Amino acid sequence: MKLRKILVPLDGSPLAESALGEGIQLAGAGGALVLLRAAEAPRVAVGDPVEAQVAVVREAEAYLDAVAERARAAGVADVETAVWYGPAGESIVEAARTRDIDLIVMSSHGRSGLGRMIFGSVAESVMRGTTTPVLIIRPEGAPVAGIRSTGARPAEPSRV
Repeated sequence: MKLRKILVPLDGSPLAESALGEGIQLAGAGGALVLLRAAEAPRVAVGDPVEAQVAVVREAEAYLDAVAERARAAGVADVETAVWYGPAGESIVEAARTRDIDLIVMSSHGRSGLGRMIFGSVAESVMRGTTTPVLIIRPEGAPVAGIRSTGARPAEPSRV
């Protein structure tokens, strides 16, 4: 499978950027790297909501422009940026669909239990919402939850 377009969703955190190196490596000199940031203004009772929306989009654009320059300096010739206004999971899935993305490369917070229930999992919602292949990067130092044993054992090979 030739990777023509690789989508790397970013939220401005070092954790999200841990997927950037893998995205840059996979795009190399011949593929396109699409950097995406989903933006939403917090809902506040005071102030103009439109101004708040414009401010978060402008901040996201400035952030992505800086990250794009780093990707170009690392050797990726074709770097695109996109800011989508809305929830992260939905924005990533829709961007992958409409921009004909070959691979989504993203990091995961590695939350489980109560933290996952409260904050949700963007990575999981993306995997459930798209047919585009997704590469999840687990940043160094992220928690690793053990797998509970069910007591299941591998089946014995059949002898014919």
